[in-house]
Amino acid sequence: MASLHLPHFLPHHLRRNHFPAEYRRNRSRCCLSPATNVDSTAVVWFKHDLRVDDHPGLLSASKYKAVVPLYVLDRRILSRYTTETLELAIIALEELRNSLKKQGSNLMLRYGKAENVIQDLVKEVRAPFVFVEDEVEYHLCEVLDAVKKKVEGVSFPGDSPKIVVWRTPFYETQDLTDLPQSWEEFKKLKLPLTLPVPAARFSSPGSELQWGSVPTLGDLKDYMKESLCEKENSWREIAQASVERVLMEKLGNLKGSRMNPIVEGSLGKKVQNSAFVTRKRDTVGGGTEVVLNALAGYLRYLEGTSRDDWQEVHARLRDAEGRPGASFFKLFGPILCLGIVSRRRVHYEAIEYEKERNAGFISPFGYSAATVSAATDAVCSMEWYSLVALNREKVGKKRHSIRIWRWKGYLIQYTMVGNEGPAVLLVHGFGAFLEHYRDNVDSIVNSKNRVWTITVLGFGKSEKPNIVYTEILWAELLRDFMIEVVGEPAHCVGNSIGGYFVALMAFLWPSLVKSVVLVNSAGNVIPGYSPLLISRERRVPFGAKLGARLLLLFLQFNVKKLLKDCYPVKPERADDFLITEMLRASRDPGVVMVLESIFGFDLSLPLNYLLKGFEGKTLVIQGMKDPISDPQKKVALLKELCPAMVIKKVNAGHCPHDEIPEEVNPIISEWIAKVDNNDEQTLKASSSKQIYQSNKQG
Repeated sequence: MASLHLPHFLPHHLRRNHFPAEYRRNRSRCCLSPATNVDSTAVVWFKHDLRVDDHPGLLSASKYKAVVPLYVLDRRILSRYTTETLELAIIALEELRNSLKKQGSNLMLRYGKAENVIQDLVKEVRAPFVFVEDEVEYHLCEVLDAVKKKVEGVSFPGDSPKIVVWRTPFYETQDLTDLPQSWEEFKKLKLPLTLPVPAARFSSPGSELQWGSVPTLGDLKDYMKESLCEKENSWREIAQASVERVLMEKLGNLKGSRMNPIVEGSLGKKVQNSAFVTRKRDTVGGGTEVVLNALAGYLRYLEGTSRDDWQEVHARLRDAEGRPGASFFKLFGPILCLGIVSRRRVHYEAIEYEKERNAGFISPFGYSAATVSAATDAVCSMEWYSLVALNREKVGKKRHSIRIWRWKGYLIQYTMVGNEGPAVLLVHGFGAFLEHYRDNVDSIVNSKNRVWTITVLGFGKSEKPNIVYTEILWAELLRDFMIEVVGEPAHCVGNSIGGYFVALMAFLWPSLVKSVVLVNSAGNVIPGYSPLLISRERRVPFGAKLGARLLLLFLQFNVKKLLKDCYPVKPERADDFLITEMLRASRDPGVVMVLESIFGFDLSLPLNYLLKGFEGKTLVIQGMKDPISDPQKKVALLKELCPAMVIKKVNAGHCPHDEIPEEVNPIISEWIAKVDNNDEQTLKASSSKQIYQSNKQG
């Protein structure tokens, strides 16, 4: 490997002649065959690694005589991008092409399915290897598997072409499968950090190739719409609409008043060399050089500056600081997800700056600059959850296979079981996770349903980012999961606070929900309720951080008793598995921020109001020994105010689905069958009426 040095484009004050002792030389490997023909051409397939700096795959591919950098405009990949992410990606592709051209190369852009595009290119340039970054997202893993199958089916003299999967390791470790499941145990390993690798030097093929052009945002949006049906287009519009705007409009309409549109705040003047290059100008964008310069300005927030571009970064930092440290992912999260810079590059630059401030030392009391802590904490947390996602097959081997979905840059765990029948979504309660439906999934599937379970953001093994959590945010997550993953309306089941999220989703986007099943749902039932507008922006209440830490300690010391109290009929169901996993999750990075949300929840919209007009398709399963609420009062009010709802009282505590699954599963399955049967009869009656009227008019 070539000697390590920092890229030439780093700001002067970030260049170093040495590396910190806690870092080790990067050992990331792209396993090449001993018989590799270095005189041939290699293909490097860019996806979420839009950089030349710290790119192990590109560095390994540079051993070949020529390299073809490729980006595939595949609808299956781009369909998960928001308009803002598409805009950032287009800018990054243009900058990546410019960086490659400076090396005498280029970036090839081709449209179509990745497996077909790469197969054709491998044949065209006779490439023995295609270098590609490893994936954790389920839909991208499927695309990668399709590419492997196609490429390895190409016939060459000698060995068939191969896919070389690479990673950008953050920690020095030999075997990921040996890593502990607990963040605390993982930290005890004190694994040394790896170094960023230098930008590779390589040549392009001598033959003429069609490199393609970088599309405009309008062209790309038109391309994305070409293959979408009417329902898919309407659902994309639902996903792109502001959830706060939808909520405010609904509340306004129901009150008989018209809400004013939400107006974005002033974007301020544009400055020279600005890193805020998108139309909204609320996140950092551009190429690696621009992003690293913005990072340098971010880290130096406490110093102040006369530079307009850094002053702009500081102003955006203050606007994005909804809670301490939250500004980093708000500003840099999208470009990290696109791979314009690597996580370990961010960590390295942050630590180097901290040493610069302290005459070459790291403070023994932690990082003294708040922005350094924000950056390092964010990327370390992201790396941990990425490792958890990579190790997902190791967890619960006897249970259903865990899949990964990326939402707004965050990794979310879910499962999908079943091949036929109506779609069913199961949503857990506060502090729980998808495995809380461990004894419900198979039974519901056996009744000819397809079942999705999800661990929502902030719980279980899903990511716990530094953000302000609200019930609106979780409802928005469920909306996008329905659109991107489930892909059709579903019967939505929610326990505890998960029931409230489901009810809120049904209120905001009823077209996504076939029916609602509330299992000891959170939320009040209030007669004669007159809605008030819910705050669009929320910040952490004063004292919430201390309260969250005290609450966390209380929960950790009392989790066993608290859990068993929720299972008064069958306390043995509150077993070691649930207790152990709750304790494990309570020590994850970011968990305190999730608990802070308790002090900022706004559940003022009661269940009877949210489900107004949905009562006929709502089933309430109420454990009558629930220690958390007053089940008798709630049932009585629901019967009075929502007579069309179906209410099933069961002898159980707060989690009837897990305490007495043998009783709850048939109730849910029979309900789904009944609703679906009624829907079919209604549809047939409507079709018959239309045919009759058409014949009568004829």
